[in-house]
Amino acid sequence: MSINSAMLAGASGMRANSSALAAISDNIANVNTVGYKRLRSDFVAQLNNASGQSTYSAGGVAGRSTTLMAEQGSTIASAPATHLAVSGNGLFIVRSRSNDASPNDPYLYTRAGQFTPDSNGYLKNTAGFYLHGWPVDSTGIVDASPTDLSVLEPIRVSGIAGGAEATSNLSLSANLQSSQPLSSAVTGATYNAANSANNMASGAVKPDFQIPMQIFDSEGGTHTLTMAFLRAGPNQWHTEVLMPSSKVLPGGSPLINGQLAKGIIAFTPFGKIDLANSTLPASVTIGLSGAGAGPEWAPSLGLAAQTIKLDLGGNGAPGGLTNYDSPSQLSTSTVDGTSFGSLSAVDVDNDGFVTAIFTNGLTRRIYQVPLASFGNPDALNAENGGIYKLSTGAGAVAIRGAGESGVGTIKARSLEASTVDLAEEFSKLIMTQRAYSASSKIITTADEMMDELLRLKR
Repeated sequence: MSINSAMLAGASGMRANSSALAAISDNIANVNTVGYKRLRSDFVAQLNNASGQSTYSAGGVAGRSTTLMAEQGSTIASAPATHLAVSGNGLFIVRSRSNDASPNDPYLYTRAGQFTPDSNGYLKNTAGFYLHGWPVDSTGIVDASPTDLSVLEPIRVSGIAGGAEATSNLSLSANLQSSQPLSSAVTGATYNAANSANNMASGAVKPDFQIPMQIFDSEGGTHTLTMAFLRAGPNQWHTEVLMPSSKVLPGGSPLINGQLAKGIIAFTPFGKIDLANSTLPASVTIGLSGAGAGPEWAPSLGLAAQTIKLDLGGNGAPGGLTNYDSPSQLSTSTVDGTSFGSLSAVDVDNDGFVTAIFTNGLTRRIYQVPLASFGNPDALNAENGGIYKLSTGAGAVAIRGAGESGVGTIKARSLEASTVDLAEEFSKLIMTQRAYSASSKIITTADEMMDELLRLKR
């Protein structure tokens, strides 16, 4: 009967608008919730009238709420380095547990990026979900897979072992006086770098000029490396690169008394270094103890082998060694490497790399935060705590690094604000109230008509 269907249509209108009111209420309540995506209520007409019927039967309306995952909330600044916001497509991957998660603990997804370390150093947001990412190995390689969630690990930013870095590059800018008087070891032709009685390394011959520099070994220990110079004649200088003989052994090479290298440094008539006619090696290597191929660390030190590149300048290069008629002096020297340092802080870049910063200035990438994307993110199932669960309508998950293949970038020290617009929600609130009231009028009108029909019997 049409009157009955009208009454049912009115009830469906009240039911649909009640659902819309609930969605609006959630939107308003979460206006300050980080990463919240507003709900949109859609109404779908229902049709009961069959083709050819002489009377019309009302079908009413059905209400459905959809989470608008594609909408971007504004980015707001936040002080902690581990507070993260996504700019663009993608969600963070989280789990309800950290390192004690079992296969039964599902992977979940969220835009709520207010991550801070828990008591064990694992990054957890305010809803209690732990951020997961790809580990970065010691060589900087990321074991990434766009589909394999099992390679992800809970991100931990404390308890990271300190680090040290061995010296691998040495550069200097200095002048060797071209008019330096020749020493008696040169005029008497007694200087011999291969003889302890007549070389600079042993102290038997006094250098005309020497430059001591501090270098770092593989364990962060410090040692003094010295470059000793002895003028050999016009535009030529004898050079020995040496360290204390108690720390560096010959190791079967002709280098003695702690020598790491020896040779001639030649200069042009214009005071510039002449690498083509110089015989000093461009680098020095201190090998493992017992290797027997060249200078090596003393066995008592237990250090790893290291090669140090000597940057003494060259054609067109600024600085380096020069041979002008001015007093010998060192302008600058630069040595890389660091002593041991403990963890000082962590930082996150726009590519999602979590970097550990140590007190010695050394930095090391330890994790990369990936982003998950879906064919239809609006179909994800919402759960408590601003997280979302995979559903059949959302499509397969794809995991990518920030900024890759259509996913957004990650902003550290930032949070994504709610996408709720209060002005719009209040407008919808009024419209929903009016629609609910109008639907109720359908029921009261149909009731009056039904009552009129029943009075015909009387």
